[in-house]
Amino acid sequence: MSHSPHAVGAPEAAGTVKAALDRALELLRVDASLALEQAQEILHAAPGHPMAQLVQGMAQRAMGQPALAVATLGPLVEQQPKAVSAWYELGMAQFQIGQNDGALASLRRAVELKPDHADAWRAIGDICTMAEDVAGADAAFAGHIKASTRDPRLLRPAAALCANDLASAEPLLREHLRHCPTDVAALRMLAEVAGRLSRYNDAVMLLERCLELAPNFHAARQNLVFVLNRQNRFPEALENVEYLLGAEPNNPGFWNLRATVLARVGEHGESMKIYADILQAHPAMPGVWMNYGHALGTAGRTEQSIEAYRKCIRLEPNCGEAYWSLANLKTFRFADAEVAQMKSLLARRELTNEERFHLQFTLGKAEEDAGHFEASFRHYVEGNRLRRTEIAYDAASTHDLVARSRELFTADFFRSREGYGNPSREAIFIVGLPRAGSTLVEQMLSSHSEIEGTMEHQDIMVMATRMGRRSRKAGGPDYPAALAALTPEDCHELGAQYLEHTRLQRKTGKPVFIDKMPNNFLHLGLIRLILPNARIIDARRHPMACCFSGFKQHFARGQYFTYSLRDIARYYCDYVDLMRHFDAVLPGAVHRVFYEELVANTDQGVRDLLAYCGVPFEESCLRFYENDRAVRTASAQQVRKPIFRDGVDQWQNFEPWLGELKAELGPVLQQYPAVPGG
Repeated sequence: MSHSPHAVGAPEAAGTVKAALDRALELLRVDASLALEQAQEILHAAPGHPMAQLVQGMAQRAMGQPALAVATLGPLVEQQPKAVSAWYELGMAQFQIGQNDGALASLRRAVELKPDHADAWRAIGDICTMAEDVAGADAAFAGHIKASTRDPRLLRPAAALCANDLASAEPLLREHLRHCPTDVAALRMLAEVAGRLSRYNDAVMLLERCLELAPNFHAARQNLVFVLNRQNRFPEALENVEYLLGAEPNNPGFWNLRATVLARVGEHGESMKIYADILQAHPAMPGVWMNYGHALGTAGRTEQSIEAYRKCIRLEPNCGEAYWSLANLKTFRFADAEVAQMKSLLARRELTNEERFHLQFTLGKAEEDAGHFEASFRHYVEGNRLRRTEIAYDAASTHDLVARSRELFTADFFRSREGYGNPSREAIFIVGLPRAGSTLVEQMLSSHSEIEGTMEHQDIMVMATRMGRRSRKAGGPDYPAALAALTPEDCHELGAQYLEHTRLQRKTGKPVFIDKMPNNFLHLGLIRLILPNARIIDARRHPMACCFSGFKQHFARGQYFTYSLRDIARYYCDYVDLMRHFDAVLPGAVHRVFYEELVANTDQGVRDLLAYCGVPFEESCLRFYENDRAVRTASAQQVRKPIFRDGVDQWQNFEPWLGELKAELGPVLQQYPAVPGG
């Protein structure tokens, strides 16, 4: 017979049958027809050789000849009833020609012989899904999930995920799923990648596909709750938690998840009770102690919060986040022994990057409190450097968004849209940068009988992202240019949606509520379109004080611009530029509060705030520190005390090392509180 340049010879020419078989298996990966030719040569020399028959059947199936594969493999499994690969290949060939009952029997025999055969379990799940056998599919995918922990094809992406090497993990998983689209373990891993990259919609889609295939894949459902919670989709998150608790009502992890979601919707009393109940039954759970500490701190129960964090540390001494949680109370001071303990921890090689940066931020705060400013600055710099390696932030994209917003949102743009939007006056937006005094402003306002403080809602940012994505998908412009196409009805409906989505956070029945998401300054045009009567308060602080305070802060999520002095300075300049623009095109629409002025003349500052919000003055707003509402930001403990004047100029202790920040701020710093070009 004639051969192509890549054709194979008889096994005698290859040396041995074993060498020829090895060659045939190699060829299966690149050219099934050549593998088939090699297997047939072996069978010519060694009739009935079982491995050669297997390779022949595998090659026939790979070449799209499943009926021939069944004819080859059927006799083989009769001769070799314990040959796992033969049963699997036969089952897959039977599946391809529609012999589903036979395929199921063959594949079930494969997993009887080899319970960790991930591909066989997945194929059983696929067949059961097609037959609408939900219970059978669920059981099969459960077997697949268990087997996947030993699947060598998932070991590399799993290792990359553990190392947070998302750039390596993602293509490996996508390539695997291209061949095995119903591999629920791989789908869950890819969802984890998407979640870490803040691609939450992609994560939800992948996890919902997981659960469609395997409803009792509890780990995937837990991941889904995390992502929904991150997206502020609280009713859906709670619905999935209830599913988990229905399956395992005594699972403390699921109860912990429920408490976490309840805390996000402002149900702090119920959340704390759940944490307390879990810890009474399972006192050795460090993660629950830390969550309990967060809840206690939010509720103003500081001493109990401190004790909860310390219990977490006693159970898990490497827990950098628990140390940072103590520091993040702002009013807490570490003992010398605790500082020494943290420094000794940093010497351990086994610490994760996350544990390290939490400890670095904590030591920065501890050394600052001790007056060791140079040492403190070194720790802050290292904490930011470590954190910056885990995030993707592009200052140029923020600058570009500001430029496009200035171009779109002209006085004529708003003048031509008079009457657009929902006329509600319920919302007050406090915008600016984090650590600019917005929590103080919120606490003052929420001490009024008509105003409720809620949280930093993500709804406006999510709405903006969604509109941009939809417009691009339809071939239209990106956000914010996509807003130009909105009709009066669209704007009214979007305003109503925002009010409805945020209603879950409102607990007191007060007629007005506060959304304190600082980043909403980037979306003032959208806010004005959908809620033209909303009040907008710009909380502004001295650029050096504000930027360095942000640089010292590790945020639980978001605010990625704060982990570099250069990035945060550019962000502050873009913020000032955009607010100056809105002052020009919407005169008087935004009320500006300078932190330094509010601290120096609190009475007048509060009166001006209340007048802008359209509510009468109330003395309680000057006694804001007596307000026992839950506060969920880093300033939670500080706003429970009278005006804190010492913090105004704390940045000056670090001035010798802040040359880069000063240079990048440029005219914005030199002219503060005036605005360049204003």
